[in-house]
Amino acid sequence: MSRGNQREKAREKNAKKQAQQKKKIEGDPKKRLEDQAEIMRKKQAEADARKAAAAK
Repeated sequence: MSRGNQREKAREKNAKKQAQQKKKIEGDPKKRLEDQAEIMRKKQAEADARKAAAAK
């Protein structure tokens, strides 16, 4: 009879997971893409700086 509880726990976990995914996708797509592009530019600049420091 413990299967019912296991099923309920699985449903709760899945609902939480679905809500988390939905939260990621919400918002203006163009703004989200710009934010992601800015993050990637910063990462690339840091990587280039590390490469330049290593080359010296």
